[in-house]
Parts: sequence; structure tokens; C-alpha cells
Amino acid sequence: MSYDIKKSVSLYSYQEAYFTGKLDLEGCIREASKAGATGIELLAEQMVDEFPVITPEFKAKWFKWMEKYGTEPSCMDAFLENHIYDNRVCTLREQIENMRRDIEIAHTLGFKVLRTLVSTPMEVIEGSLPIAEAFDVKIGLEVHSPFSLNSGWSEGYMEMIRRTGTKYFGFIPDFGIFCNKIPTELTNQALKNGAHPECVELVQQAFKNRCEKGFVKIRYDKNLGAANMDYRMANGQGELMAAIKKAGGNDADFGYAGASFAYTWNDPQDIIDNIDYIFHTHAKCYHINEDYEETCIPMQQVVDAYKKAGYHGYLSTEWEGAEMVEDASESCIEQVHRHQECMRRCIEG
Repeated sequence: MSYDIKKSVSLYSYQEAYFTGKLDLEGCIREASKAGATGIELLAEQMVDEFPVITPEFKAKWFKWMEKYGTEPSCMDAFLENHIYDNRVCTLREQIENMRRDIEIAHTLGFKVLRTLVSTPMEVIEGSLPIAEAFDVKIGLEVHSPFSLNSGWSEGYMEMIRRTGTKYFGFIPDFGIFCNKIPTELTNQALKNGAHPECVELVQQAFKNRCEKGFVKIRYDKNLGAANMDYRMANGQGELMAAIKKAGGNDADFGYAGASFAYTWNDPQDIIDNIDYIFHTHAKCYHINEDYEETCIPMQQVVDAYKKAGYHGYLSTEWEGAEMVEDASESCIEQVHRHQECMRRCIEG
């Protein structure tokens, strides 16, 4: 089956360099282009100074940068903050209006896809579908670990897609759902913080066992916290914590054990099964070594699934190692470059 897989960069990858002032917005776009990306994924709330106002001056600069660096808008990330008042949650009408605002901004800046988070209520998404269609902007729900496709959780959204017949809502898988190892940098950080090697081995063996046995997938529940805790307990968090305690584990050991449940392994067949509903992809990465290999995600296997499915869209580098290394403002540039090369090899391989 034919495919057209393009490479993008989520500017989230440069968050530390942006925060420290090493890179401004144009600098982020420039570095993404230098790394080999043709798509730019924007965090407008963070990087547009006048947000939510898009001034004529900013719009002109934005499209000038796209032309200058040979890039195009790939996806705009929205957050739909609904706890902006001290005494109440935003009403359904207010949340849909906020979604309208973000869809209009995406349209103004040339984006065809808007990323929203799993915390976005389904009724808000459904209420926003006519707006999305009017502006020709597709709403993509991020499938971020521990959430997964081909699960009770995703089936709740699939029911809504089938019922409404919409072509403007689907999924944005995140490669964190395809981890077959715990990120190398997370392990290094745990050991530096005083974790015991024997406890680290317990955690890694437990993760390996979950991968081999198959993760119990998360269910659909409006209470995301309850669903997440049920997922963790169903996958052995209680037993692992008991083993760490018996081994004399300290805070670093327990922290590492808990963090390991943020990563999941799912069969890449999930991509093939759901390709008609995948609008964009977060090609999450944690550590790319000098051989251009992601050390906890089997990139070739995952990208091959996209190729087999006939994917037409972007794989967007999203480096999430900033909290695991000390020199994040420097590492992010190199890590994005390595990951773009890694993806190029997988796409062409």
C-alpha cells in the first residue's frame, strides 16, 4: 500500500532551550528545519506572546518563517484549560467556546490538525465537531501512555465517531505507547539519585514481564485518575512496590518503580487497525544514541506499521528527555537532530 510519511518536529522538544532563551520561536523553527523536518507542530499558548490574539504582525511573521525555512504547519497543540476559575469548572458552553477559539487560531495559522488532550470531555469534542468542519480543522485526541488504541478507552471514542459519522475527529498516537524498555535516561537518573541496582533490576524485570505477557489495557472512564490507578494495579504495581519494600528500597527506588508504569508496550498492529482515524502522530523519543537508535522504542517496527497501513501524514519528533538530563537546553537540539535522522532511515529502510 502506498504511503506518504513526512517528518515534523513538535516545538515542545525545545522547551528547555526556549525557556532559557537559547532559542526563540524563530530559532526553534530554524533548528527543526536544519534537523530535516518539513512540518512544525506549535504550542501556541506557550510561544505566541499575544495568545489568544493572533495579530496581523504575528501572522505575517509566521508565514514568512514557514517560507524562509521550507516548512509548513503540521499540528497545533491545544490544552482546553477548564479550571480557570477558583470556584467552578468551566461550563460545557464555555469549553466549546474555548475549543472554537483554538480551532479558529489553528485555521488562521494554516494548521489542518488540532491536538487535544485525553482530559477533554467527550461532550466538548462532540459539541465542537460542527466548528471543526466549518474551519476544515480536524481534532485529534492524543493517545498518550497509558492510554491505548484497541482498548476499552478508545472504543468509547470510536462509538462517538460511528454515531456521528464525523470525519473531523480521530486520534494522534504517541510513541510512548510503543516502549519495550524503560527509557535509558530515566534509569540513569534513578541510579544517580541513589536507587539500588538490585531494585532497578527488579523494576526492569517487571517491565519486561509486562511486555512479554501483554499489558492490561486501560478502560474508558470519565474519571481519568481512577482509570489510571486501575490500570496500574491491574499491571502489577502493588506487587512491584511490595517487592521493592522487601528489598529495602528507598525513595529513589519507589519513584523509579512508579515512573515505570508511565510507559507501555502495544502491538504496532493497533496503528494498522485504526489508520483511517489517525490524523497526526507524536513520534515521542527519550534518548537517541550515537548510532541514531531510540533506546527504548523499536522505531523500525513501529514505522513499518505506518508504512504497511498506508499512512499519509506526519511523524512529529517530540523529545521528552528534558527532565532526565542536566544539559537539556543543549541536548534537545542534538536529540531532535538524531531522531529526525533515525526516522529518515526507518522511512526509507
